[in-house]
Amino acid sequence: MITTLTERLRGLASLFWREVAKFGAVGGVAFIIDNGLTYYLMHGPMTDSEAKARFVGATIATIFSWIANRFWTFRHRRQDNVVREFLMFILINGIGIGISTGLTALAKYGFGVTDKNMLFAAGVVGILVATVVRFFAYRFLVFNKELDEEPEFSHDHEIIERHPHTREGVHVEGVAVKDPELPGPQA
Repeated sequence: MITTLTERLRGLASLFWREVAKFGAVGGVAFIIDNGLTYYLMHGPMTDSEAKARFVGATIATIFSWIANRFWTFRHRRQDNVVREFLMFILINGIGIGISTGLTALAKYGFGVTDKNMLFAAGVVGILVATVVRFFAYRFLVFNKELDEEPEFSHDHEIIERHPHTREGVHVEGVAVKDPELPGPQA
């Protein structure tokens, strides 16, 4: 069992290395776009609307991110239905924007923070949390074409999701059977 868990963790870690690097590069540029625009708007045209400034910056960064992820990070996984892919991307990013904007609004209205730099930092923390959510959502919900067809990733779901009926001798129609990999009596 420990061997299986170790294999799953090792497989999961190595599974995403290339996509994580590309996703990180796109995310880094989007982070600069989002925060640069937000900072400008917070200290300029939207000086009294920090949450709205965060929303505008995140929206522009989202559009950039979709284009870059579609044509570079996940280019081999693009869906044929571009409209569905874009709508899923927008939905997932809407959740991410909600997290970053929500933390900014929570800091300002919930905790009474008025310092623009602290409000900006609250949004940055929200971006970091949302980034983890976005990666896995993009990978499995948006850019998922050929997910199981590519040999390197043909066992993605098996690594992440445990299917008890996939290995003989482990589980049969609700009846526990001896697992040949585990020592001692079982069942």
